[in-house]
Amino acid sequence: MEANIENLRKENEILDIFCNLVTIPSPSLKEDKLIEQILNFCKSNQITARTDSYGNVYISIPPTDPSKESIMISSHMDVVGDDSPINLILDGDYIKADGRTLGADDKAGVSCALKLAKDIVSSNILHGGLEIVFTRDEETGMSGVEHLEFNKLNSKYILVCDADKLGQLQISGASYTNAKITVTGLKGGHSGIDIGDNTRLNAAKLIAELIAGFPQGAYYSDKTGVITSCNLGAIVAGGIQNSVANIVENKIKTNDYITEIMKKTSTNIINTLGMASYSIRSANVAKEEELKSLMTSIVEKFNEKYKNLAEANIEFEIHLLPFEKANDEKIEEIHTLACKRIGIENDISSFHAGAETHIYCHNKNSKGEFFMPYLLGVADIYNMHSAMEKVNYKSLIEGAEIIKNTFLIFNGN
Repeated sequence: MEANIENLRKENEILDIFCNLVTIPSPSLKEDKLIEQILNFCKSNQITARTDSYGNVYISIPPTDPSKESIMISSHMDVVGDDSPINLILDGDYIKADGRTLGADDKAGVSCALKLAKDIVSSNILHGGLEIVFTRDEETGMSGVEHLEFNKLNSKYILVCDADKLGQLQISGASYTNAKITVTGLKGGHSGIDIGDNTRLNAAKLIAELIAGFPQGAYYSDKTGVITSCNLGAIVAGGIQNSVANIVENKIKTNDYITEIMKKTSTNIINTLGMASYSIRSANVAKEEELKSLMTSIVEKFNEKYKNLAEANIEFEIHLLPFEKANDEKIEEIHTLACKRIGIENDISSFHAGAETHIYCHNKNSKGEFFMPYLLGVADIYNMHSAMEKVNYKSLIEGAEIIKNTFLIFNGN
């Protein structure tokens, strides 16, 4: 029989659940129809579920062996895109949408969690309880996870099913800090008249000199990947004011504003202001502080060198706290075994971006314990957040098995 989506759905419950979910549009903060579908699924399968005042969904399966620990699974319900209808297409081993974002990020995770909940409720295995949380608005602001009722959750370990490759287990994630550097020349002047005055230093030249001493790229790495990095985002200096004013006044549109600005920059001034912006990312607080201290010391030495002639300043602005690696390797060991059960090798790594793991790890459960989250991949998802997004359906079937076996091994089964 020729493979088609309907046949696959009949043969594999996880694919049926997934297809039901992805055909319901759920852009950020417009997840109401999906929430209704999830609650109906839970009601039909005798799974206890509720929502909070923000619309996050909570599923709780009581322990059958109170001596064991509970574990939690988390996925987000929103997707990148709008609320246009979604038509599914099967292209070889891939499920994709017709001309729009599929939403496998993160409905692959939601599907695996619902499949596990259904399986556990209908089983007689001994376990310490399963908690599942589905959050809103991960893609645009992570406001859903920030509104969670953390103190009503019992689990310490959280499997955040939101990575994009089957078998991934990401054990740390980078912070996001901005650094803003300013260099001010204290005199300035006209380059034709004052150029011979050695007390008139050019801030555009000085900012280049200053940042030449800063690290660029990977600052610290280990076997899991880049842990701490420093990246120059932009430099703004020199006589660009008239050029920018010309662009605004004449409403100039271009794909290359840098070149457009350079057309009319002033070269006859000794610049008094130079600015640069950096992003600092780190999954290790100590290494981030080390990097920030190094950058600060470079600025201090600069100010000593140019005292009374120019002045530099650096400011750090934290946007996202890091998700640091836990000393406890229990989940790493269990996930490795779970993957081996289905014949694949897992990939334990650090990731250099932000996710809901970053919010979880800085909050505490009902017992006053800090959560220990991990970012898991339950399917091979390609071209996320685009009209070309697709998921390998065979990998999703395996991902559901990984989650199930992780739960079983966690509970000694």
